[in-house]
Amino acid sequence: MRAIGIILAGGNSHRMKELSRRRAVCAMPVAGSYRSIDFALSNMTNSHIQKVAVFTQYNAGSLNEHLNSSKWWDFGRKQGGLYVFTPAVTAESNFWYRGTADAIAQNLSFLKNSHEPYVVIASGDGVYKLDYNKVLEYHIAKKADITVVCKDMGPDVDVERFGTIRMNEESRIEEFEEKPVVARSNTVSCGIYVIRRRQLIEMIEKSAEEDRYDFVKDILIRYRSMKRVYGYKLKDYWRNIATVEDYFNTNMDFLKAEIRDYFFKQYPDIYSKVDDLPPAKYNVGSQTKNSLISSGCIINGTVEDSIIFKKAFVGSNCYIKNSIILNDVYIGDNTHIENCIVESRDTIRANSYHKGADGIKIVVERNDRYVI
Repeated sequence: MRAIGIILAGGNSHRMKELSRRRAVCAMPVAGSYRSIDFALSNMTNSHIQKVAVFTQYNAGSLNEHLNSSKWWDFGRKQGGLYVFTPAVTAESNFWYRGTADAIAQNLSFLKNSHEPYVVIASGDGVYKLDYNKVLEYHIAKKADITVVCKDMGPDVDVERFGTIRMNEESRIEEFEEKPVVARSNTVSCGIYVIRRRQLIEMIEKSAEEDRYDFVKDILIRYRSMKRVYGYKLKDYWRNIATVEDYFNTNMDFLKAEIRDYFFKQYPDIYSKVDDLPPAKYNVGSQTKNSLISSGCIINGTVEDSIIFKKAFVGSNCYIKNSIILNDVYIGDNTHIENCIVESRDTIRANSYHKGADGIKIVVERNDRYVI
């Protein structure tokens, strides 16, 4: 493909509450065995983009560990590959990334040293499948300066937390509002953009000269009337992980057979780092209904309508319903967990009771697993 890729993975969302205190949002576990960033990386490699940069910053330890080998996404190659950029003190700058445009500006040499004519920019916290080649073909056919991938949301979705878009009959963007107080459109930006590489360099350099740091506000919205900015509508599944409710509902979508079939059984595939773990073990007396149980788990109790991530232990006579249990959690005997997200590496004492009454409850326990 005639494009390089950039994945913006350095941001933090305070609406994720305790879940983002230990990891970047792009490193959030999804669907039992994946991370949020796996979807953007898989879309890049499935679109035959051979050179991809990932910009990390906030709580990047877990994310960098996940990206320490590029072979899982077929980026272990002589030409191109996967590049991970973190903020660094240089002679020109001693700042952390002050925004998405500043992240690109501080690593502008990546763009200048590349030769591909186009750039695909994607957010690392979206769960979706997309062939970026189709977006590029659309971009070229429209003779666009910038193409924004967007999606029509349902009436029950709070679109005020997104960037909302209004387009004319030719799909040219006429209005672009970032997190409006009152939305006048139900079409939202998916955080995926296609732009010519040389033009992006010029815009980033000009924004940096004027101390402007945000890609959406200082480039997309600012140049909307001056440049030909078009929208490409995404018809298939797309969700953004930005709040606890979004994260919970995105995972619960994978309990639907049609969603699992779309992501796991239809080409192209979604790839992730593989752990050498034994298959899940269901001991005598355990019961599982409409749930995803990952490898390395041991189940002794009852699990319903839930997702259990890797290396979790569920004790005897436990009841887990409508919940997400993250990696390496130990749940003691006779425990009831309902409408909860249990943080990774937690130890839940026996005879515990956790239930989210007015929403999703985040359970964070640091009890000693082994008592001498």
